[in-house]
Amino acid sequence: MSLAKKVLVVDDDAPTCELISEVLSAAEIEAYGVTDSVAASNRLLQQKFDAVFLDARMPAPDGMELARRMRASGLNKRSLIVMITGETEQQFLRRAFEAGINFVLFKPVDRQSLMRLLRVTQGPIDRERRRFMRVNVRCRASIEFGHERTQGVTTDISISGMLLQAERRFPVNSLVRVNLSLHEGNPPLQCAARVVRLVGDNSMGLELEGPTLADTHALEEFLLPHILRAASDTKPS
Repeated sequence: MSLAKKVLVVDDDAPTCELISEVLSAAEIEAYGVTDSVAASNRLLQQKFDAVFLDARMPAPDGMELARRMRASGLNKRSLIVMITGETEQQFLRRAFEAGINFVLFKPVDRQSLMRLLRVTQGPIDRERRRFMRVNVRCRASIEFGHERTQGVTTDISISGMLLQAERRFPVNSLVRVNLSLHEGNPPLQCAARVVRLVGDNSMGLELEGPTLADTHALEEFLLPHILRAASDTKPS
């Protein structure tokens, strides 16, 4: 189980993109630099990142629009967002935070300011990563979408969602009802989830929608032994 953080850096200024990616890599963070915002938008639909750095001023879609798209739906709906900008005007910053950003990195970017930012964002990134830490475990589940219903088995589960092999799949962005059997003989966990991606021919990724505190605790209690076992298996002998 890899504990490396995964960060996407989106800036159409190649030197700035390279500098941020280089500093992140030096801090043992798995960094991916992209200078094309359209390519970045597609990547955000397909991959989960712990944090995303977005340049505010780029050819469409710019950083503000990418932030709005991330917060609207998808794998990176709750990922930490850092806006890269030279703007200091209060109204612009207000719009940026309304779009869903968490932190601002002001231009010109330098190593010292970036390292300070990394120290501040460490806690939020780690909390988000724990939510998405996936455990390979098979549990039976039934999925309801309106009057339609299908049966399946999980491939992996995290506190925030699951990957499910199912008899049939529902369209991306469908809001479904999940009955998940964590323990044989016990009542299933019942919760709402949204289809965020389709995988292969028979799998779909589900993100839990507004889980209750009881749901979260049930998942944590179920997943903890599996997480500890996986971590133990990866320790050097």
